[in-house]
Formats: sequence, C-alpha cells, structure tokens
Amino acid sequence: MLAVQYGHVKEVRVYYTHMDESIRRFYEALFDLIGLINEPERDQALYREAGIVVERSLLRLLVAIGRRQVVGIMELAGVVDRDHSTVSRQVAVLERQGLVTRAPEQRDRRERKVTLTAQGEEIVQRLQAARERLLQPVLARWDEQDWLLLVTLFRRLVDDLLALPTEAPLSSQPKRRRHRPASERG
Repeated sequence: MLAVQYGHVKEVRVYYTHMDESIRRFYEALFDLIGLINEPERDQALYREAGIVVERSLLRLLVAIGRRQVVGIMELAGVVDRDHSTVSRQVAVLERQGLVTRAPEQRDRRERKVTLTAQGEEIVQRLQAARERLLQPVLARWDEQDWLLLVTLFRRLVDDLLALPTEAPLSSQPKRRRHRPASERG
C-alpha cells in the first residue's frame, strides 16, 4: 500500500500484485482461446462436423445475425469488426444463397434490417450442435459444477465489461495543442 499526501487530502493506492499476475494469466488464456477459435483448421473441423459448406467469412455474419435475430447492417458491421460496405456486400451474398432476408427498417427506410431464413437458422443450429459435440470430449474430464461455475463467472465478467462506459478512440478525439513555454515561441 502506498499513501501519497496532496495538501490536506491523502490518496491511498493499493497494489495487488497477486491480482496483477492473475489478470495477466487470464489474458494469456483468453488470447489462447481466441487464437483457437480463429484457427482455420478448427473451423474446417467444425464445418465438417456440422456438415455445412459456406464461406468462412460469411459464417461469422450468419452466426452474429442468428444471435441478434434482427439486426441492422451498421450494428452488424460493428459486431464483426468490418466496415459497413463489406458487410452489406456479404449480406447480399447470404441473401442470394437464401440464408437471410433484408427489409427496410420501419422508422428509417434507409436502414436495412437483416434476419435469418429457415435455411440460415438451420445452419446456425447445426453449427451450435457441432460445437457442443466437439467440446464434449473435453467436458467429459471436467466436474459438472466446475463447468457451470466457469460459465456463470465468464458471463458475469462479460456482462460487467459490457456495462462499462466506452470512450471514443483516441483517433476521433480532438487534437490537443501542446502548450509551449514563452521561451519556445518565436
């Protein structure tokens, strides 16, 4: 613990080194998990298990649409971290394949809302069932209570993170002019 005196106000800073280590280990595990999820070879195994043939970049959109049920192109672009023009073109491909429908939003006819068709919903359900089957051998070695606790705590963490206010990225904030001392001014 470190105490710093500022005039009449005393600020107390507490440093938890064990928390710092566990946070580092958490992020290492999270990045390992994200890496596993993003491996093309694992995706191919998942698609084989699900018995589907759809372009990999389109499946991420399809799953995101399925999770939200009805979603606008701009929101969907944010969810999958792609620009809206790319997402719009990819959604058009999904629509031509009969996997989604697009319709104008009631309040703002310029905004297009996307929903899954029955065929798109079937693909999302087959992916989910395949994920569960592929995870079963790992879960067979886990105590059920440990698994349920992990799911509960992970959901809690994500919900708490989602509740935090977000700030505008530095690139969108106005540039601050650096105050130059009179001696540096011409």
